[in-house]
Amino acid sequence: MNWKHLDTQMQVFSARLTSVVKLTPEMAVKLATTIASDIRFLSLEQKAEIKAASPVPLADRLDELQAFQGWMDQSSTIRNNPYVTRAQVLSQSYICFVYLPESCFRILAKACPSGSAAKKCAQFLSNNPVRTFRNAVAHANWTYRTDFKAIVYWARKGSDPNEPLERFEVGQDDLSFWQALSRCVAYAAYSNL
Repeated sequence: MNWKHLDTQMQVFSARLTSVVKLTPEMAVKLATTIASDIRFLSLEQKAEIKAASPVPLADRLDELQAFQGWMDQSSTIRNNPYVTRAQVLSQSYICFVYLPESCFRILAKACPSGSAAKKCAQFLSNNPVRTFRNAVAHANWTYRTDFKAIVYWARKGSDPNEPLERFEVGQDDLSFWQALSRCVAYAAYSNL
């Protein structure tokens, strides 16, 4: 598979990929190609471990990701409709921050070699601040900021259930980066297992 189109889409985030995710500039400019290669060259045992972690066949997970992309492409043609926009936010938040971390990123972070783009991206998508947003989405602890330019959410920074919920905000730029990275990692991984 040729990853040039997805590589190009992700290049807009190159600075964040190097500064926040700690990728090399070479990884960042060809992110999908690099992750696909990382996955393709895993040992048979590592690939088996990733596949075994999911009760759902990975081909079915890829189908869901493609169906989600179809929905996003279709719905983005409808402008200035708050119902469609909110449905996009709901579906995007669930797929990118609940479904994919549970089904893909956690096992990739565990199975991929240290220093690989796949591992670094999977770890970023599994840890704070993305993890706190994931928890807020999964537990319905979020709303739109009054100006609709950010999502306000409440989550615990750690895993202690006695820890109080803290208030956070994620703006459109960060949210766009997180969801684009989420899709990129999932497509490159699922397509090469």
